[in-house]
Amino acid sequence: MKAHILLAATLLFGIHQATYAQAEQDKWYPSAYGEKDEIGAANLLNNETVLQAIKLVKKGKTFPLAVPVDKHLPAYRHRSFHLYNIQPGEQGGKTLGPNKFSLNDELVTAWTGVGTQLNGIGHIGIDNVYYNGNKAVDFVTVEGVKKLGIEKVPPIVTRGIVLDMTAYYNKPIVPGGTEFTVADIQAVLKKQQLTIRKGDVVLFNTGWLELIGKDNEQFLEVEPGIGMEAAKWLADQGIVAFGGDTWASEVYPNPSSKEEFPINQFMLAKKGIYNLELIDTRALVKEKAWEFLFVLGQPLYIGSTQVNINPVAIL
Repeated sequence: MKAHILLAATLLFGIHQATYAQAEQDKWYPSAYGEKDEIGAANLLNNETVLQAIKLVKKGKTFPLAVPVDKHLPAYRHRSFHLYNIQPGEQGGKTLGPNKFSLNDELVTAWTGVGTQLNGIGHIGIDNVYYNGNKAVDFVTVEGVKKLGIEKVPPIVTRGIVLDMTAYYNKPIVPGGTEFTVADIQAVLKKQQLTIRKGDVVLFNTGWLELIGKDNEQFLEVEPGIGMEAAKWLADQGIVAFGGDTWASEVYPNPSSKEEFPINQFMLAKKGIYNLELIDTRALVKEKAWEFLFVLGQPLYIGSTQVNINPVAIL
């Protein structure tokens, strides 16, 4: 009898330990940067990462990484962009003052997530819990978020690298639904003679922007990108941001489950790693400029979790 009791106790203890270990593994907050942290992986940026990245500048050539935005640009589901030119006080050709002053002024009615964009770590949540355990009920209001706003993000000035997946798959446009694995990424890194460093911005060139204006429906229905295995590996490398020329920066739809954007949940909510969407890397790929100084100073819209941007690559 004692032997049976001892065996049962041992089994229960083992189950308890396994359950505890799983619970610890699933625990994703507080953040490694502290329970009050609001900038996530941007903590990896410092004077040294800037100085190291500046050394990459040899030619003084600059490349804008954004796509032009207008009302025709395909955008995620409900989003839209409308710009109106208004000339206040100039109806019917009127001017202002004896010097006949006239001006053009623009009013934009749009979602901040149209076009090339920075998705902050307050943008994606898991059951209404966001980065560092922040619950929506505590910080989300109709006039913006009270924590994790895009205005908190420091300038992102660091080393950027672009991985040309079109060359790897030998296709001008990587097929939608293609999942990039760790092995795929490592093969491209080897081919391009690159290594990922802590504080990097990692971008993927897939050719997906070529669909804009030609097949907008396909552009938004599916896309190639990293899967969960690759996301975890990239996070372990200590990157600040991931992204590329697609609209979600992950494989969609997810080939392993019916989950909606699990890679974004993992990277933003759990790891505090930023997402850069619709980054136009075509000129960099043509130049074979695989590493460069990446410079981003985003608009400081207080309370927004994402914002339209035009980052710059400098060679």
